[in-house]
Amino acid sequence: MTIAQFCNYLSMPGLTRLLSYRREWLQGDIVAGLTVAAYLIPQCMAYGELAGVEPVAGLWAILPPMVIYAIFGSSPQLSIGPESSTAVMTAVAIAPLAAARTDTYISLAALLAIFMGLICLVGYFARLGFLADLLSKPILIGYMTGIALIMIGGQLGKMGKIEIESNAFFSQVSEFIAKRQLAHSPTLILGVSVLIFLFAFQHRFPNLPITLIAVLLSTVAVAIFNLDEHGVAVVGEIPAGLPHFVIPQASFQDLVSLIASAVGISIVGYSDNVLSARVFANRNNYKIDANQELLALGLANFGNGLMQGFPISSSGSRTVIGDSVGSKSQLFSLVAMISVVLVLLFFRPVLALFPKAALGAIVIYAATKLIEVSEFIRLYRFRRSELLLAALTTIAVLVTGILVGVGIAVSLSVIELFSRVARPHDAVLGRVPNLAGLHDIDDWQGAKTIPGLVIYRYDAPLCFANAENFKQRSLLAIEAEINPVEWLILNMEANVEIDITAIDMLFELRDELVAKNIVFAMARVKQDLYLELEKAGFLQNIPAEHIYPTLPTAIAAFEQRQLN
Repeated sequence: MTIAQFCNYLSMPGLTRLLSYRREWLQGDIVAGLTVAAYLIPQCMAYGELAGVEPVAGLWAILPPMVIYAIFGSSPQLSIGPESSTAVMTAVAIAPLAAARTDTYISLAALLAIFMGLICLVGYFARLGFLADLLSKPILIGYMTGIALIMIGGQLGKMGKIEIESNAFFSQVSEFIAKRQLAHSPTLILGVSVLIFLFAFQHRFPNLPITLIAVLLSTVAVAIFNLDEHGVAVVGEIPAGLPHFVIPQASFQDLVSLIASAVGISIVGYSDNVLSARVFANRNNYKIDANQELLALGLANFGNGLMQGFPISSSGSRTVIGDSVGSKSQLFSLVAMISVVLVLLFFRPVLALFPKAALGAIVIYAATKLIEVSEFIRLYRFRRSELLLAALTTIAVLVTGILVGVGIAVSLSVIELFSRVARPHDAVLGRVPNLAGLHDIDDWQGAKTIPGLVIYRYDAPLCFANAENFKQRSLLAIEAEINPVEWLILNMEANVEIDITAIDMLFELRDELVAKNIVFAMARVKQDLYLELEKAGFLQNIPAEHIYPTLPTAIAAFEQRQLN
């Protein structure tokens, strides 16, 4: 057994990818790691403060997850660590139990991360990753568009040094417009200049680390022109220190409260994690394992909780920044992690002059890459209902938030799926002159059914949702025939299994046909379906010769009976 096979056996796809690393990935991963590090340092400090712990804990919370995910994660590009949704939910969960930034609060936050990790691990062993299959392509397109707009809305205040009090996208935009005259001119000029620089040069020089260059140039501008002394907001002093191993403690009552909160945070965190991972997998032509993501997210949170952290998930903004400058593997996360460690130990003053407006411009630029107008056009041309689903997902994410928005989108997707299952396409099959086989008579000019025989195909598995619709449409197919119908053959190729409601419907259909002196027969009955029909007693009153493995054998039996 090779090392790579051993890693796969131990569910370590990230480590497997790193062991088969390609040299041509190196430049992109290093640049992506440094660029993401430049962005995540102020961002994660803000998320630490948002979660109610010390800002430096936001940087601590990036360190264990990055290593763990690099080993166990299935996405080579996902950036894991503190993000806004789980940070806000952490604060909401713990605020009633302890005062922010106290030892008790910090301990509860760490316990919350541990519980989130355990819940995700239970989901992994229960193989609940299949739930991610409810997230269709229109949902992914709409979700990332919504996330992109939320990212842009969150940076508007930084671009003009305007205090934006709202946390909702539409309110942020309207508040920014209302307060535009309060914008700080040097900050706005710097932010807009960086944004223009990014759009102008990234397209023209796609192989250069334009984003990192933009950060460095804006920092140099602050240093040369003393922009920080003229009111341009910068990152400022970064506290020193590294996390250490601690087993958090809490009362039994607090534990019960935390477990309930951890379930909700786990749903949000995993939804965000797998959605973002799938979007970038689709964009860059690789696969992710939804169940493996439960394992990786669970271990990352569990390890984070033991190292003074708080609940974390994936960051769409950091992932898209890494992708925009060429990330190819989780080495970029390890580079970012090492950069954070070096900053915490040695280079804190270097980042102190990073202007927040420039970082805001980078986020806005990265967010625009998530809005794929061409995909919306593609959905419009393919099926309007899928375009509507994508648009509603975007609106739901913007109006109700990530979790509720995804829930609404998944519900709409399931409703659309049920509508297709409940009212699927059907066909009466006949012969076409000079064309082999049997075909839908509505699709071919000159197609005719075999006199006295109706071969009916229902293009969906039979179940409670479509049983009555199937019965009515099959009877209508018989009524539409000009010649008297002697046989009805059901083409069951779309059915592998069937539920009891549909079986009872078949009883009713068979009895109605018998009353009309029409022979009821079935063709292309798979073995699994045959066994289920047998268990339900449906085959007891059907002669064995009326169950046929193929359509030709069924037609031959019909023609032979005519001769007899």
